[in-house]
Amino acid sequence: MSLDATDHLTIERADTSAVQELASSAMPQASAEMVALIPALRAFARTFCPEPSDADDLVQETLMKGIANIRQFQPGTRLKSWLFTIMRNTFYTRAKLRKREAPGGADCVSSLPTAEATQEWTIRGTEIEVAINALPSQQREVLILIGVLGISYEESARICNCAIGTIKSRLNRARSTLLELLGETSPRTAIEAYTPMVRPLQASAAA
Repeated sequence: MSLDATDHLTIERADTSAVQELASSAMPQASAEMVALIPALRAFARTFCPEPSDADDLVQETLMKGIANIRQFQPGTRLKSWLFTIMRNTFYTRAKLRKREAPGGADCVSSLPTAEATQEWTIRGTEIEVAINALPSQQREVLILIGVLGISYEESARICNCAIGTIKSRLNRARSTLLELLGETSPRTAIEAYTPMVRPLQASAAA
C-alpha cells in the first residue's frame, strides 16, 4: 500500500513525538537533536531504500535502536554519525536476513522508482536519481554522505568502518561513474571532477 503526503506527515509527527518522549526520559539533551536529525536520517535511508515506505521503516527502526541504546552514546561526539552507523548496520543486517530467508529475492535498493516527467528539469532530476541508484552500494552511500549530507571524510570513514583513503577512492569512483551514466564525458567535465584530488599531488611534487 502506498503512502500519500498526509500519511507521511502523520508518520513524521508520530516519529517526532515518540522520539521526544522516549529520548527525553533516557537522555534529555539528546531529545531535541534526535528530532532535528529525522530529515537527514530520511535522506540517508533513501540511499538504501528508494521506496519512501521502506525508508520510513528503516528510519523508525534506527530511532528505536538509538533510543534503546542511548546510554551507550558518548556525549561530546556526533549523534548524527552515531545514528547513521546504526542505520547502516541495521540495513545490512536486514539484507543478510532477507538473503537467507528468500534466496534470489531483490533488495529494496534494486527497486527503482518511476515517475512521469513533464518538464525538462524533472526529467534530468529523475535521470540523476536513477543514476545514483545504479551506483554500487558502497559508492552510493559515500556520495550521499559527503556530497549530499555534508559529512566529513573522517566521519564517513567511521560510519562506513573503513579508512579515509577508501572513502576518498569510493567517492572518486562514484563521481566518475555518475558522470558517465549521465553522459557527461567531456574532458573539461573530467578535469573539474578530479581537480580537488589532483591539486595536493601537484603541490607536493613542486615541493
